[in-house]
Amino acid sequence: MEAERILNFAVKRGVKDILKLLKSAVSSARHDFQIEESNLYITKVTVDEGPKLKRWMPRARGSASEIQKKTSHITIILDEIDPSFAKATEGKEEIRVEKEKIVKTDKPKFEVKKEAPKPKRTTGLKRIFRRKAI
Repeated sequence: MEAERILNFAVKRGVKDILKLLKSAVSSARHDFQIEESNLYITKVTVDEGPKLKRWMPRARGSASEIQKKTSHITIILDEIDPSFAKATEGKEEIRVEKEKIVKTDKPKFEVKKEAPKPKRTTGLKRIFRRKAI
C-alpha cells in the first residue's frame, strides 16, 4: 500500500504505532474477509481521546500539582476498491482536470467591499490615576 510506504519514511514519534495498526488492519482484512491487499484503501482515520493516568508531582510548601499522562484511541477504517470502478475512474480524472482549468479562467462570482475605518471614540475624560508619580 502507498500509505505504508509513506509511513516508513515519515519522521514523527507516532508513526510506529500507526504503522503497526495499519499492518494489523490489512492482515485482518486479508484473513477474515479474503480481500487482496492491493484492493484496499484508507477511508477514514480518527484519533480520539483515551483515558488519562493521573499522577502527582510534589511542589513548594508542601503542595502538589497534578500530571495527566494522556492516551488516545486510533481508528483506521479500510475499504475495498472494485476493479470495475477503478477502470471507470481513470477517464474521469482527466475530465476533472479539464473542468478545473475552465473554472480558474472564470471571473469571481462576488466582489469584496472594503469597509471604511471606524472613527476613534473620544470620551472627553482625563485620566485621573497614574502609576508613576510626577
